[in-house]
Amino acid sequence: MLKMNNKKISLFASIAICFTAPAFAAQNEVTLKVPSLKERAIDGAIEYKVKDGTYAGSYKVNTQVSKLKKVGFGRTPSAAEIKAGDIDVRYDWQGLPDGKGTPAEGEELYGKHCTMCHGDFGAGGKGYPTLSGGEHDSLKNQLMDPAQGDEPPHRAIGSYWPYASTLWWYVKTAMPFPHPMSLTDDEVYSIVAYLLSVNEIQVGGEDLDDDTVLDKKKLMSVVMPNVDGFYPDVNGKDGAQNMKKFLSDGKNYGTPTKRCMKNCKPGEVVKIKASLDDGVTPPPSQKRDLPKVEKKAGGADSKYATMYETNCKSCHGNKAIAPVPGDKEAWAARIKEGVETLHEHAIKGFKGMPPKGG
Repeated sequence: MLKMNNKKISLFASIAICFTAPAFAAQNEVTLKVPSLKERAIDGAIEYKVKDGTYAGSYKVNTQVSKLKKVGFGRTPSAAEIKAGDIDVRYDWQGLPDGKGTPAEGEELYGKHCTMCHGDFGAGGKGYPTLSGGEHDSLKNQLMDPAQGDEPPHRAIGSYWPYASTLWWYVKTAMPFPHPMSLTDDEVYSIVAYLLSVNEIQVGGEDLDDDTVLDKKKLMSVVMPNVDGFYPDVNGKDGAQNMKKFLSDGKNYGTPTKRCMKNCKPGEVVKIKASLDDGVTPPPSQKRDLPKVEKKAGGADSKYATMYETNCKSCHGNKAIAPVPGDKEAWAARIKEGVETLHEHAIKGFKGMPPKGG
């Protein structure tokens, strides 16, 4: 939509040049028109109205479309259906359910559901976000020259996350990754208590001990270090207007407010150099047959391996989702439960793992 507006500016600028050439000849730049907030959409883009079958004064619109009879599929959801989907927890604690848990309980649950992706104590790893560590002041760091030892901002729960309420909500609705919405409210309170503990976030002005019970009242007393670190302010009744005002000002994200008309700086053309050959030396063989493989009673060619490939590997072939064969550390706790328990889980299913039958 901004592009359409620019076209209009160019047209009017061209007309103006025709009638005021002597005055324009000495002018190197033109200030762009800035539409009022009433002409803006929520994302700051210009919002054009359809008038006399024309959009933005130039583009024809098929006005018959709006006269078509509505299809009317679907139905209005019931109150129970709306309530079932209304599970979000807001920045102002609205929607937070009752519950309780301790950092000690959370540590055990974290080891069971979270360590495989986020590492011990939330230290990160395996491509998933770091959950702990870092100072709030590090958010001011500018990574200008890593060779000189510049440190980047460290965004973790303790240094970056603005509200403990939305942390609770995210853990509840999006975690664990393989089977979200599987944790009870008390389990979520426990995991949040553990995450706040490893990030050294105080509750009611006091540190969290292993046995400190974090309930709804105590969680609502938590003030995160970066609570005022985001702008514009999108909370409250003026949130939408604040966002529109911020995004309508091109200076906030580098959009020019003036257009060069004379002696403009030439753009630099960036050329990408790429080899036209496939980079393989010598060229690959044209032979397509494969060596014969003798099938043995066990091993990779056994019927059990085939069953594993078909039914299990999609999850157990990825450490980020489930323990993989050969990972002794990941399987240790499960093996302690006994072979009969493992067999039962494989046959009847367990949490995110579907039943396979006997």
